[in-house]
Amino acid sequence: MTTRPSPDSPLVARFVASPNHGERRGYSRPNCLILHYTGMPTGAAALKTLTDPASEVSAHYLIWEDGVIDQLVAENDRAWHAGKAWWKGESDLNSASIGVEIVNPGHDGGSPPFPERQIAATIALGRDVCARWAIAPERVLAHSDVAPARKQDPGEAFPWERLRRAGVGHWTEPAPLSGGALFAHGEEGPPVRALQAMLALYGYGVEITGVYDRQTRQAVAAFQRHFRPGRVDGEADASTVATLKALIEGLGRGP
Repeated sequence: MTTRPSPDSPLVARFVASPNHGERRGYSRPNCLILHYTGMPTGAAALKTLTDPASEVSAHYLIWEDGVIDQLVAENDRAWHAGKAWWKGESDLNSASIGVEIVNPGHDGGSPPFPERQIAATIALGRDVCARWAIAPERVLAHSDVAPARKQDPGEAFPWERLRRAGVGHWTEPAPLSGGALFAHGEEGPPVRALQAMLALYGYGVEITGVYDRQTRQAVAAFQRHFRPGRVDGEADASTVATLKALIEGLGRGP
């Protein structure tokens, strides 16, 4: 007789077990929370994919538009949600994280706003998970943060500032937009190296080449998408740099 899994959080409405999981590799516990949007036309289609063994993808949680939360994988297990990813020297983010899929069609579906009840549920679940696993605010990440070359989710329409006000994640007020790009594509020099070093210090997987290259633009765009959503273009302007500096200065301060 198969034992039905028990939810890890009291906020879970039902446990819809996904076969797509395994043991955490090299981690006894998760140290970060990664948020995604499903990027599919409907939540039903996303749930089908996340529980289909042929898809080889899953997440620990799925949050529906009305705020209902399904658990798909036990928190002690390794869900398959991050893919090829990197953050602060860690490359197996599936083993290091709890993954949350938020039902939303995303950029391909016109980036509709996230409903109020869905965001309230995301905040409640984020607070619960981070408290139980002692996950630091700066370790609440976007999928695009850990895979900037491949992913855009949960996107610039996601209300990260609201999550921070409720005690989930790391945030600072973005510096006002002003002026244009500080560097041309392919530009080289110590200022570019300094920008890359700051991105890497915060956690982004940027190789410090001293060249404003494609990987740097992708990391800048991911940073903007999360922390300076007013303009997401991959161009390092004064607002982007000032916001990044402020976030680095605020590391470790807690909620």
